[in-house]
Amino acid sequence: MGQATSIDIPGGAIPVAYEADVVVVGAGPGGFAAALQAARMGADVILVEKFDMPGGVHTSGLQGAANEGVGGIHSELMARFASEGHIYIANEKTHPNWAGNPLSHYERGKAVGSAFTRMTFNPEGAGCVMVDMLYEAGVNALYGTAFIDCIVEPGTGNNSIRAVVVENADGRFAIGGRIFIEGSGTGQLAARAGAPFVPGGGPQPEGAHWDGIKRPIPGGLLWTMSGVNFQNLVRHQEQANDPLLEKVIAEARAADDLPDGLYRPRMDGKAVYGDSYIGHPTVDMSPMAAAGTYVLWQNAPYDMALRMDSDGRDQATATRLLRGFVNAEAKFLKKYVPGFEDASIASVGRFVGVRDGRHPVGEHVFCLDDVRAGRQFRDAVTKPMTKTFFWDGYRPYTFEVSFKSFLPKLIDNLILTGASLSFTYETIFMVMRNFPWCTQTGEIAGFAAARCIAKKIRPKDLDWREPYF
Repeated sequence: MGQATSIDIPGGAIPVAYEADVVVVGAGPGGFAAALQAARMGADVILVEKFDMPGGVHTSGLQGAANEGVGGIHSELMARFASEGHIYIANEKTHPNWAGNPLSHYERGKAVGSAFTRMTFNPEGAGCVMVDMLYEAGVNALYGTAFIDCIVEPGTGNNSIRAVVVENADGRFAIGGRIFIEGSGTGQLAARAGAPFVPGGGPQPEGAHWDGIKRPIPGGLLWTMSGVNFQNLVRHQEQANDPLLEKVIAEARAADDLPDGLYRPRMDGKAVYGDSYIGHPTVDMSPMAAAGTYVLWQNAPYDMALRMDSDGRDQATATRLLRGFVNAEAKFLKKYVPGFEDASIASVGRFVGVRDGRHPVGEHVFCLDDVRAGRQFRDAVTKPMTKTFFWDGYRPYTFEVSFKSFLPKLIDNLILTGASLSFTYETIFMVMRNFPWCTQTGEIAGFAAARCIAKKIRPKDLDWREPYF
């Protein structure tokens, strides 16, 4: 198949269909909270979202990770999910033999039979709640709308975004704004605006062999099965002495019922993230949404170094490969694994999640040295936070994040959120991509944007002096 060099298209002008105070691109937890907060403070807000609901990987991607509220919009969300019946709680009473089970994604390291609590929210129900909240706040949310590009006007020292170009059922059009918020989760808006960024991936933890290839954390596709009888699965594990299902996996492989790569061996010592994100040698699951329903993971092969955030072919490869693995694993489970005989695929994430996308370079880049040195910032956005860091033996650190990490270099009217904040590759496992923090950063961004609109200033001129949380 030959490659076309270029093709001319008629016309060069597109209509400016909307103008707003604040334009948010992407309705993941960060973009959602930013739009909600800015609108509640009186700003005219337009939110652009390519899927049919807000929430990003936690709704459209099926993550559904519920937590105790950390304040602000996040606490409001958790309370509303609960009041509308969308929170599911699994514990040692509902799931005996779950803690310490080697098939458990989260609780495998706990003592066998110990107490645990795992909260999830129903992704579809949660997405409906989030749609309602945006509507109630007066946000003009455009769902099924793809971000295409942005129009940038040159300035002195910093440039400014004049408008974003999007496309939906109306065709292609522009949305003008005064302040723009990056909620894509992959730094897409920042990159298109010309802000500098560092691609995902980097050297692995100290002491691990590194072969010189900067591989991003591989993307993952989540999917759910309903109708699972977990106690029958446990009975097989115990009676067949098959805790990791190695025996039934070997049986299926001998019958040519498992494709190569479905259960990949761990790549120990080959520039990997310990035993995480590099392939599942067996079933990996977690209770979710309802009794008998479990979420399962499929991760892109680490060695392929796929970059779904910036390479369309990689995105297509990951989708094809992981959808194939989902189908193959479901057939294997139903045919070979007791407890899955009556189970079926309930849902598959609408996209392959990107765990390690572009890292925009901000006026301050949050880094591991900040954490280890306990650096304090006059413009810290929260009071000091204490989080564990698994690259350092799960050691707890207390740290702050500067508002300057929300402000990309070269663009003066763009605010970053969540996984698109300015931080280094190593610190992604502090708080940078979990639901509470992304929601908090979005709320902070929305607050900052509304303040700037009221004061008629740019975000880099905002004098941030008090922690928001």
